[in-house]
Amino acid sequence: MAQLRTIFAALPADLTLLIQGNPDDPQRKEMEEFITDFASTSDRLRVTVEDTPTESGAPTVAIWRDEVPTGVTFVGVPGGHEFTSLIMAVLNAVGMGKNLPDERTQDRIRAISGPVEVLSFVSLTCSICPDVVQAMNVIALLNPSISNKVIDGGVAQQMVADYGIGGVPTLYANGELLNVGQATIGELISKLEEKFGVTQTAGEVDSTPMGFDAIIAGGGPAGVASAVYLARKGMKVAVIAGRIGGQVKDTNEIENVISVPLTTGPTLADDLRRHLEANNVQIFDNRQIVEASLKGDSKQLTADSGEVFEAPVAVIATGAGWRRLGVPGEADYLGRGVAFCTHCDGPFYAGRRVAVVGGGNSGVEAAIDLAGICEHVDLFEFLDTLKADEVLQQKLAGFNNVDIHLGSALTEVKGDGKGVTGVVVRDRQTDKETEYPVAGVFVQIGLLPNSGVFKEQLDCNAHGEIITDRAGRTKLKGVYAAGDVTDVPYKQIVIAMGEGAKAALSAFEDMLRS
Repeated sequence: MAQLRTIFAALPADLTLLIQGNPDDPQRKEMEEFITDFASTSDRLRVTVEDTPTESGAPTVAIWRDEVPTGVTFVGVPGGHEFTSLIMAVLNAVGMGKNLPDERTQDRIRAISGPVEVLSFVSLTCSICPDVVQAMNVIALLNPSISNKVIDGGVAQQMVADYGIGGVPTLYANGELLNVGQATIGELISKLEEKFGVTQTAGEVDSTPMGFDAIIAGGGPAGVASAVYLARKGMKVAVIAGRIGGQVKDTNEIENVISVPLTTGPTLADDLRRHLEANNVQIFDNRQIVEASLKGDSKQLTADSGEVFEAPVAVIATGAGWRRLGVPGEADYLGRGVAFCTHCDGPFYAGRRVAVVGGGNSGVEAAIDLAGICEHVDLFEFLDTLKADEVLQQKLAGFNNVDIHLGSALTEVKGDGKGVTGVVVRDRQTDKETEYPVAGVFVQIGLLPNSGVFKEQLDCNAHGEIITDRAGRTKLKGVYAAGDVTDVPYKQIVIAMGEGAKAALSAFEDMLRS
């Protein structure tokens, strides 16, 4: 707590931490002790306790300022990974948080129509949940018509059952599913805007193009490398991205960035941002590119914020996202049996039978993780052999509760309206279909390039990857591409960085020649 005293020493306003719950509940006592200890780190933090029953039956703590609720409530003791979310909520409530978005993004948040009550279901062991929780908390703090309840599924089991939660983070807004899995604050804003609308002043933004020497689409390793290399050549550079770090931020441990024996995704993402800032690159994060005009001498990218970015050079480094099966039932049961992360969602299926789709490294690793906690694991691989490294296959062979089904195509996800009850799988040799009774389906079939906005103007292969030459050039003059969105083999961080640097050097060389 000594570190917290330092962090909270400069709090400019008083905050009240309101605890509610059944006084006879041992968890309420634990909440009181936890929050009282937390509040002791600053004279600006006060604790109030009310013997009031809560909707979930679990104790809650809400943050109030000036005798008014800020809209942020934690259901269950915010320990584990969510302890950071509590700290950030306190800092953001008084305007001190370092993760507050830029003014344009804040304007969009304030313009979302309400009232909106968001329920954010999390697990305290989930490493990606805090990013979503903190983003949703910021939205609630900036818009008084929006509230966010952060619900620890481990203590609110009846609510978990009522909502059919089978994966985290899962967000419901006014009783309707809003989001499952990782999401940036920009993506959450867009979903809230689409579902609830905006006030009449929401769309007011200067649509006059902002001029740069180069614009970079994407903030992952490839995009950041391109931006840094171009900025070091003296160019005025802008990065437009959902988040700096991209998929890297979702990775727990990284051991193959040469010269860095071990780091984490969030740490590397922070380092990437610092490198951009050190080179005066203008960062426009929490934005999605919704329109692109790449032909001609001037390239334009339009973000969902309404802003337009213009430059003679554009580098496309938008990366890739989880590939989905695209079969009936998959979309219906996202977060209710269909999942992608075993570390976050695996505990929901302890002692139950589950399926893993995909026989590559990620699929076999998922099967290994699940085999340790689940009753049975069925691994389905489309090809006739597993693609995973031999060492992983040998480790998987050590489990007697795993069945491997080769040459198998999953054709349907079945459920009862609340959760997954089974999957239908076709044997590719006999065409016979078999239904397997599983409670969860973990999809591990690789990545899908985020090239949709650019497909009509750039050449792409059958997988949707942007085709480049060996120097990172596309078919259009002044347009380059790098990283996982391209057809370059081996989707690795170090390769993406190198490809980003290569694209930037090609762009600079072409500008000199022209």
